Amino acid sequence: MEKTFAMIKPDGVQKGVVGEIIGRIEHKGYKLVGLKFMQISKELAEEQYAEHKGKPFFDELVEYITSGPVVAMVWEGPGVIAGLRTLMGKTNPAEALPGTIRGDLAITTAKNIIHGSDSPESAQREINLFFNSQEIIRYQRATDRWAF
Repeated sequence: MEKTFAMIKPDGVQKGVVGEIIGRIEHKGYKLVGLKFMQISKELAEEQYAEHKGKPFFDELVEYITSGPVVAMVWEGPGVIAGLRTLMGKTNPAEALPGTIRGDLAITTAKNIIHGSDSPESAQREINLFFNSQEIIRYQRATDRWAF
């Protein structure tokens, strides 16, 4: 079963939309298998966004993501990587469709509420950055046979 990493960013926590975001993903049918409410260290943020090191926005990105608590999550389900990215909407909320998380809840690209892995490789890398294997819970929901 495919897994992906998602993170509700500091603006999502501060706006009080954590429950709504998790609810939207659960209503889609994906299964939450890992969850942490945490403050990201500068070192972890730099590792998380290493691909952007050297770009003009890197320092601002690290400063922002460490500015307040986040909710780190692992979701599971068929096609969850692409499916979650569709639920999130485009990176720029002005271009995100109504009904998507960013289209409904975010205003600017710099503070766009949620992050989600964009490939199986990045999902595995990010899951490993934020969770150890004991923190990923394997379980069956009664509804899994209906959702999957």
